[in-house]
This record gives sequence, structure tokens and C-alpha cells, in this order.
Amino acid sequence: MSRGKKIILGIVGVIVALTLVVVGVGAKVYFDVKGSVDNTYESVERTESVGREKEVDLKNQDAFSILLLGIDTGDLGRTEQGRSDTMMVATVNPSDKKTTLVSIPRDTYVPIVGYGTEDKINHAYAFGGAAMSMDTVASYLDIPVDHYVAINMKGLKELVDAVGGITVGNEMEFTQDDYTFKHGQITLDGDMALSYSRMRYDDPRGDYGRQERQRTIVLGVVNKLLTLDGITKYQEVLNAMESNMKTDMIFDSMKTIALDYRDAFTNVKTEQMQGEGFMQDNISYQRVSDEELQRIQGILDQELGL
Repeated sequence: MSRGKKIILGIVGVIVALTLVVVGVGAKVYFDVKGSVDNTYESVERTESVGREKEVDLKNQDAFSILLLGIDTGDLGRTEQGRSDTMMVATVNPSDKKTTLVSIPRDTYVPIVGYGTEDKINHAYAFGGAAMSMDTVASYLDIPVDHYVAINMKGLKELVDAVGGITVGNEMEFTQDDYTFKHGQITLDGDMALSYSRMRYDDPRGDYGRQERQRTIVLGVVNKLLTLDGITKYQEVLNAMESNMKTDMIFDSMKTIALDYRDAFTNVKTEQMQGEGFMQDNISYQRVSDEELQRIQGILDQELGL
């Protein structure tokens, strides 16, 4: 065999070997992700269907909504069913390439769908899990809630660590759980993020300040995941998700969202539903005015194209 042919065959061999490695790594990542996502799947049995004549078609790039639930268990020795101390509705619209994130005050006084009483909206999860939370939020906001993602406190901590920490803009200096958070841009690891998200008593805005910090953590994690650094840490992210997160989205749906809706996650707008505090039977609640409720409903309706 001539020297030239040997060189060509050698080059071809290297290319084939590299191709096999890339395909092998790609296949490993694919099956790792699929296995972890399959383990997070938990279906819901809904009693309410609000605002949709037909189901969302992700392959048609329909706008959709997700109820994000932060559950107050999984860390600090808490293992009970828990309550959804963080409640956000996210609408994802690929047409205008925008995601809208709306925080709902956890103490909002609403009818709990399927439970026959009025109570704090975050108690819906304690009474009936994700399904009752979805039905209650859908009925209250008069919008379809297509999917849910629930993550506990341990999951939040591990997810922040999995992406190598996050950077957030802190509007006020405060101390929580032996951490002092300075004013300005700060970098948080998992433990710090959990403490940062919990503080409310020293904030003049009370729980509304805490909700804003929770949104900044969510955005910080999303932004990190959209970077190459986040992608290279996929195994750590999967480990954090698998044991601490539940969702009714199947793997194929998540894959479609990741591929076809990515641009919408690069433009995130946030909104805060505002209420006024009142006392009833020595318990503190938040009452949202009709005007404020209509404002939030109008934003969500527009983003969902209703």
C-alpha cells in the first residue's frame, strides 16, 4: 500500500473513531436524560378543565402554561407532604419568544377546588397535591394550567450546586441563617440560595420581597442552564432533579420544549400578583382585589393567546 493511501486511511480512521465517540457520548447523554426524566414523571387526575377546547400541541409550537411549585420539604428534617410555599405560573410563548413568570402570594385567600372550602392557596398542595393546586390556580386565574413542576427545598439547593452556583442582584443587605448577603451582585451556592430564598421577616416588603428573591433564583438557574457551563454539568443536574422533582411532562414533551421553545426562555418577564393582608380567625391571609386579579389574568390570557 502506498504511503498516500495509508495517510488517507489513517485520517478516515480517526474521523470514524471521533464520530463513534461523539455518537456514543450523545447516546449516553440522551439515555441518561430520558431515564432521569422518566423517574420524575407523576401524572395528575384533574377535576377542572379551564379555557381550552383542545390540548396543547407542542409540535405545533402552541403557547402553554406551567405551574411551578416550591415545596417546603426535603431539607431541614422535613419529610411530610408539605405546602407549596412558592407558587409561580409560567407561560411560554414561542411566537413572541417570551416567557412570563407570575408569582402568586402563598397566603392568597381562594376557594380550594375539590376541597369545598376557602383557604390559603398554598394549602391546596397539602390537601390534594399537584392536581388540586393546578385546579385551584386554573379556576382562580381563569386560565388553563397545562402542566406542573414541583421541586422541594433539597432539590433547589442541589440544583444550584449542580450548575456551579448562580449570581443574583441583591437589593438589600440582610443576614439569614448565619449568612450575610451584601447589597449588589452576589454569588450563591446551594445552601446560600436556600437561605436567601427564605428570608422575609427583615424585609419591609415581607413575603413579597421573598417571592422576588425566589424569582431571581429561578432565573439564575435557568440562565446558567442555558450556558455551555450548565450543559456540561448535565449529570449533576439530573441527579438533583431525579430525587427531588415531580412533573406530569413526559420525556418527549420536554425534548420538544428544549429544542423548539429555547428562544422563549432567553426572554423572561416577571410579574408579582399583589394583595392586601387581613386577619380571619387569628390567621393572616392576603386578599387580591378584582382589579389586580383582572390585570394578571389579562397578561396571562395575552401570552397564551386566549
